[in-house]
Amino acid sequence: MPAAAAKPPPSSLFPYLILLSILLLFLYSSLLSPPTAKTLSFHSTPCNLFSGKWVLQHPSTHKSLYNETCPFQRNAWNCLRNQRPNMGTINSYKWVPETCDLPRINPVKFLSLMRNKNIGFVGDSLNENFIVSFLCVLRAADSGAKKWKRKGAWRGGYFPKFNVTVAYHRAVLLANYRWQPKQSSVGEEEGVEGVYRVDVDIPAVDWANITKFYDVLIFNTGHWWGFDKFPKDRPLVFYRAGKPINPPLEMMDGLKVVLENMVSLIEKEVPSKTLKFWRLQSPRHFYGGEWNQNGSCLFDKPLQGEQLDLWFDPSNNGVNKEARQLNLLIQEALQGTSIQVLDLTHLSEFRADAHPAIWLGKKDAVAVWGQDCMHWCLPGVPDTWVDILSELIRNSFETRQ
Repeated sequence: MPAAAAKPPPSSLFPYLILLSILLLFLYSSLLSPPTAKTLSFHSTPCNLFSGKWVLQHPSTHKSLYNETCPFQRNAWNCLRNQRPNMGTINSYKWVPETCDLPRINPVKFLSLMRNKNIGFVGDSLNENFIVSFLCVLRAADSGAKKWKRKGAWRGGYFPKFNVTVAYHRAVLLANYRWQPKQSSVGEEEGVEGVYRVDVDIPAVDWANITKFYDVLIFNTGHWWGFDKFPKDRPLVFYRAGKPINPPLEMMDGLKVVLENMVSLIEKEVPSKTLKFWRLQSPRHFYGGEWNQNGSCLFDKPLQGEQLDLWFDPSNNGVNKEARQLNLLIQEALQGTSIQVLDLTHLSEFRADAHPAIWLGKKDAVAVWGQDCMHWCLPGVPDTWVDILSELIRNSFETRQ
């Protein structure tokens, strides 16, 4: 009778059992994982959407969701209609965060999530640049979207399929300000035509009464805080409780006080359930001088990482230094609050190629205003801002449910 096959000793089975256990555990965890496991989760696996790089994609795989026919477009930013060259390449760059994927917004899913809710932008024309992109992107999900306006500078878009309003309130300093001619009791200095009175503790009328209407609010200020907007013969003078602040504040000190007061007011007046963001500065890309000194931005590709400090580090005292300076003041004012920082500065610093520049849609615009190296072509960089904001909103609302 043949001898039975020899059995391996028990000790030799142990590695096989370990491997089998690992395989079973992997299969079990895969079954438990939801299909969206690779999407962003800020609570379990934090991801910095603001740090990464721009990667050139094939134009056929990275198409814009809208074009020059979007009814929300603003002429000066409509670079397709104004025939800015190289727009296909400009919009073929994709922002890729270092540690995770940034999905492009799905307008249908986003508006479904936001059904019966409202989104408000408050600030200067860079927030308007932002909202125009947002409106045009969302229109891909609702062709019946229409312009929307209410008394008190409420303007934006309404998406009837989802009962969603997305609107903009222009308030360049956030605080209330008004012109006071020289014959008033202030501004009597030699050479001063008058002053702009800024009440640091009073919000601009354009947004003072809207804080209960919105489920999401995005604030910004900073681009008007400069001597090109308020020269020394028409300066800002700061008031508190109806009286001039003494000793008088310089512009940046006044900004600090305005930020403190507006942040405090937002925390007090905006309902706690409202999702609140503060967008940091959008960088400018003037080369060779300021906007009124023949500064230009006729670039055909993004800046490289090693060029950014040369352009934007305040220690270099260049014409584009103010974004980082202002960000420090804003971040200090936001510490310890419920307002989320929307830090779009760094990713936008690369994109010197994506401004309207001389393609402004009006024959004499450059002669009068200079090149526009501040606002952005649309479609363009603000579409990536929309992807980031929508992902933050999505994550916040889904984790509440």
